[in-house]
Amino acid sequence: MAFEASPQATTGRPADTVDVAIIGAGPAGMAAAIAARKHGASVVLLDEQPAAGGQIYRGITQAPAARLDILGPDYGAGAALAGDFAASGARHLSGAAVWQVTAERQVHYLQDGGVRSVQAACVLLCTGAMERPFPIPGWTLPGVLTAGAAQILLKGSGMAPTQPVVLAGCGPLLYLLGWQYVRAGVPIAAIVDTTDGADYRRAIRHAGGALAGWRYLQKGLSLMAALRKAGVPFYKGATGLHVLGDGKASGLGFASGGALRKVDSPLVLLHQGVVPNTQFSWSLRAKHVWDEAQLCWSPVTDAWGELDVPGIFVAGDSSGIGGARVAALQGELAGLAAATQLGKLAATTRDSLAAPLRAEMRGHLFIRPFLDALYRPKKANRVPADATIVCRCEEVTAGDIRGYVGIGCTGPNQAKSFGRCGMGPCQGRQCGLTVTEVIADARGLPPAEIGYFRIRPPIKPITLGELAHES
Repeated sequence: MAFEASPQATTGRPADTVDVAIIGAGPAGMAAAIAARKHGASVVLLDEQPAAGGQIYRGITQAPAARLDILGPDYGAGAALAGDFAASGARHLSGAAVWQVTAERQVHYLQDGGVRSVQAACVLLCTGAMERPFPIPGWTLPGVLTAGAAQILLKGSGMAPTQPVVLAGCGPLLYLLGWQYVRAGVPIAAIVDTTDGADYRRAIRHAGGALAGWRYLQKGLSLMAALRKAGVPFYKGATGLHVLGDGKASGLGFASGGALRKVDSPLVLLHQGVVPNTQFSWSLRAKHVWDEAQLCWSPVTDAWGELDVPGIFVAGDSSGIGGARVAALQGELAGLAAATQLGKLAATTRDSLAAPLRAEMRGHLFIRPFLDALYRPKKANRVPADATIVCRCEEVTAGDIRGYVGIGCTGPNQAKSFGRCGMGPCQGRQCGLTVTEVIADARGLPPAEIGYFRIRPPIKPITLGELAHES
C-alpha cells in the first residue's frame, strides 16, 4: 500500500510544532542538533534505535570498556559527540520509525505502537548509508550476512561468531571488521578480496589525494598489517564468487591466483561498500544524479545540504559517502543553515562559523577519490548472471529482469508492473541499485538514463490499525 498524506490529513488535528526536525541519530544528526540548539532553535531528533549513535556509533552510550577496546578508537570517538548531543537540550525521540516526510515539512512516525506527527520549519534528513547489494549465487542462503550486519551485532550486543568466518568483497569495512574480530578472538577462515591490479592502477591516478589524506592511508595499512600478523589467510583479485551449500551456507567458492578455490565456513560475510540511503529524498521527488565514481544515486543539494524541496536538508552519508567525521561536519553546516533560515543566526555569522568546518571537511575528503577508485565494486558482483536472485522480497532473478526488458520494460518502475520487483517490505533498498544497473546493461544505456524506483510512503511498514489511531 502506498499513499501520500498532507498535513492533518490523517487526524484532522494539528501536529506538534518545532523549529527543526532531524531524522537519524548518527554523527550528522547529532551534530546538526547540537548546532541548531546552540543558536536557539527548538529541535526534535527522531531515530529508530533506543539510544543515539546511528549505525557507526551504535551502542556507544552503553558500550562497556572491553567492547570499546575491541572496536577501537574510531568507534570510541563517538562517545564525546553523543555526550554533547545529550547535553544540547534537543528532544530525542528514540524508537521512532519515520514512515513519511512531506514537502510541507511534516514528519509522521510510529513510536510505541502509536502513530504521531510533528510539523517543522526545517527538516534535516540524516539517514546515513546502507550496504550496497552484493547479488552473487547463494547470497540468500542462511548463514550469509553483510559485514555491516555482523558489525552491528558486535557493536550493539557484543555478539560475535564462534566458528571460523569468511569475509569477502572489497572496501575498508572488510578490513576493519576483520581487525575487530581478531581482537575479539573470532577465528577468520579467510579474507577474500576482489580488489585486483587494475583497481590499484586506477587508484594510483589519485595518489596525490591519498598522500594528502595519509592518516587514513596509514590506518588502512595498519589494519592489514595486524591481520597478516594474526595469520589471517588473504586471497586477492578474487573472481567468480559463489556461496556454497545446500539449504544453508557451508563456504565460499571463487577463483584467485589462477586457481579455483574453496574456503569452508558456516558463516559468509559479504561487503562491497556502502551507498547513500536516499529513500526519503526520493519520496520527496527531489532531484537526484547518478554518481559514476561511487556507482550510486545521490540527492542534489546546495552548499548547505538543502534539496530543491525548500526547507529540507540532507547531511551525512545520505548525501554521498564521506565517512563519520565528514558526516558530523555536514550535519553542523546544515544545523547552521537551518538556524539562519529561522532568523536565529545572521548569514554573515553562519558563513564565518562554516569556513573552518568546510576547510576541515576538505581535508577528510582528499582520500575519497583514491578509495572510490581502489574499491570500485566489480561489474560481475553488481550485475549478476540470470539465475541469481536480485529482489529477495519477491524472488525476482536477474534473468527475469532481462526478460522484462526484452518485452518492453524500460526502467525500474515498469519492472514493478512486470514482476513486482521492488514492491516488497524493503521497498527496493536491497535491489534498487541492482535493478537500475541490470536494466541499463541490458538496454546498453548509462544508469543515469534508466532512473530509480518511484519511492512512496510508508517508507517503513505501518498497519492500517496504527494509522487509524494516530495521536
